[in-house]
Amino acid sequence: MNQTTQTYRIQGMDCADCARTVEAGVARLDGVTACTLNYTAAKLVVEGDISQETVVARVRALGYDVAGDSRTAADTKTPTHLNWLPEQGVAGFLRFLLLRRDTALALLGALLILPGLIFDELLPMLGMSHPIFSVTSLAALGLAGYPIARSAWRSLMLNHRITINLLMTIAAIGAVIIGAYTEAGLVMVLFAIGEALEGYTMDRARRSIRALMEVAPAAAIALRPCIDCQGHMGQDGYTGGPCPFCGVEEQLVPVGELRIGDVIVVKPGERIAMDGRIQRGGSAVNQAPITGESVPVERGVGDEVFAGSINGAGALEIEVTHLAEDNTVSRIIRMVEDAQEHRAPVERFVDQFARWYTPTVVVMAVLVAVAPPLFFGAPFWGEQGWFYRALELLVIACPCALVISTPVTIISAISNAAHNGVLIKGGAYLEALARIKALAFDKTGTLTVGQPALVDLRAVDCSDPQGICTACDDLLALASAVERRSEHPLAHAIVQAAGTRGLLASYPAAEAVTALPGRGVSGAVNGRQVLIGSHGYFDDFVAHTPQVCEQLAQLAEQGYTPMLVSRDGAYRGYAVLADTVRPSSPAAIAALRAAGIEHTAMLTGDNAATAHTIGAAVGVDAVYAELLPAQKVEIVRQLCERYGQVAMVGDGVNDAPALATATVGVAMGAGTAQALETADIALLGNDLGKLAYVIRLASHAMRTVRINIGLAIGVKVIFLVAVLLGYGNLWMAVLADVGTALVVTLNGLRLLRFRTDTHGGD
Repeated sequence: MNQTTQTYRIQGMDCADCARTVEAGVARLDGVTACTLNYTAAKLVVEGDISQETVVARVRALGYDVAGDSRTAADTKTPTHLNWLPEQGVAGFLRFLLLRRDTALALLGALLILPGLIFDELLPMLGMSHPIFSVTSLAALGLAGYPIARSAWRSLMLNHRITINLLMTIAAIGAVIIGAYTEAGLVMVLFAIGEALEGYTMDRARRSIRALMEVAPAAAIALRPCIDCQGHMGQDGYTGGPCPFCGVEEQLVPVGELRIGDVIVVKPGERIAMDGRIQRGGSAVNQAPITGESVPVERGVGDEVFAGSINGAGALEIEVTHLAEDNTVSRIIRMVEDAQEHRAPVERFVDQFARWYTPTVVVMAVLVAVAPPLFFGAPFWGEQGWFYRALELLVIACPCALVISTPVTIISAISNAAHNGVLIKGGAYLEALARIKALAFDKTGTLTVGQPALVDLRAVDCSDPQGICTACDDLLALASAVERRSEHPLAHAIVQAAGTRGLLASYPAAEAVTALPGRGVSGAVNGRQVLIGSHGYFDDFVAHTPQVCEQLAQLAEQGYTPMLVSRDGAYRGYAVLADTVRPSSPAAIAALRAAGIEHTAMLTGDNAATAHTIGAAVGVDAVYAELLPAQKVEIVRQLCERYGQVAMVGDGVNDAPALATATVGVAMGAGTAQALETADIALLGNDLGKLAYVIRLASHAMRTVRINIGLAIGVKVIFLVAVLLGYGNLWMAVLADVGTALVVTLNGLRLLRFRTDTHGGD
């Protein structure tokens, strides 16, 4: 058997019940072993030995379309006569209705139902009733109701499912039977337009995700050799292929044609078209469209950059490291769309509830219609009869508002987070994050920068308590002359500090540089021997005062790394190095407390002195030091037992076991593939300040879900009581259901505008 996985974009779905219809219909095909339809992304994934033609045929048989299919591609294009209509607001909804035949028919039905609505339902006291109004109402019923009835029938025959469309079809037919033609037409018109409105609002949520793709240009300037150069053909035996005389030239090419290893040119102010590594040049790069960082970051040779970032004042030559379909933007979009596969528990509950709810409603409606007339002699026919009340029950019980209340909220929150540099991989993690009470942090690369930096400097003849004097500058310049020839991380910190102070040109690079493993490094600078080594090594070989020893011991107790410098055997001073705290860490910890986090802890394999120094600097509640990976897992388990819900924040690679053990794993990754794949949530810009924002977003999202569910159920209960007491009518019941669905949808969409400031808001 030839097992394949096929992916389709489904068009024409207006609600989650439509998604279940398509999913169930395709799943019943012979050869299909697995079938899932992500409603929020409109993406159908089919596994099995089955042809694409068969899948497309079944989707179309159920009344929906497949985007990109050759037979329907023309239907997906916007007719030119609609280009004058904007895509937002009321006019955008009108455009949405006119784009599809079924909804355009419903719009025509809405016009035909107006006479009956005005003169038969709203203003009967005018006495202007006319048989033609019944004709126009029945015409409206036919136009708006035919697609609904067709879908209901196909789902019943192909899937053996009772759908929302079937409820509405039964209600409309029942209204026709008792002569309520206007109400029958109104039921179908309002339901069709209400469903379209749900589809339109969900389409807005989907577009907010796909809009991420627009941040990256569709073309790039590539450096490529001149091929088959006519100007040099025949010269020195040249007969074609890459021209040896022209070298490389700039060519504008679509990003889809670029391959890994190609080099592109990004001019000042342009957007970077592809993920890559800088080969030449340097610039301040605005990564806000990808990571949400508000301040541009300096990028130079060897640094990674992301597609969609905005280049600053310097021109860059960038080697492409990912194909267009696998760059950071594409991966983010795929993961946000796939987030629905990890649905929140409340979302799964609502979905399962709706599966049993609809058939139960049909049974209840039959009992309401039959039981009172049969056992209590109540009237069966007429607008006050129990048959009519049963029809109202079918309409009121339609679960549209309930089913749409959760996914639109979840996808809006996840989309908002993605636009602000936080990738949430599913509603399950969003809901779990809303209940987090404790946060555990890795130290290196999470609370700290993850790279050593020069934090203090003291020459033997220093004249400034702050270490900023001519003697200290000379000491740093001397040390950097030797360290320029070393690959050790501490050496990079010395050289970087010298470069910042403008001292790299003070001495030439050292010669005869020799590494002293575990002790230091030596080299000749202007013919004089310079040694940079540990305190222990200097105790054995280079004389220095007891006062210096005391100072260095105090620094070591605080977790710092001192490096001593000598020239021609004479002690010249020391430099102090340390992994520095991220500037955002203290404020992030404070913001988390304000967001309701009860406990913060730092977990590290570093020594206790360093750990407690960093912990005190950032303000965490507890510090656990000298931990092996397995011990980190055990600490996370203990925190879970104490606080119930715990998030672990790490680098997404070394802390994988602890990330997996926590309720929610959060990776610091700056968009790296490891971070994106490892954790449940990724902070793409390494900004811990986003943690408080995303926790507030999660709490607000789950509060919105609860409000929506309460509203959807509450309105139904109120109208159900009114129906059983003999109040209301069919079209008002539909209007209430459509209105509730609209309210919960718009309430969920508010999450798209949730602010990232530390004080919250929506």
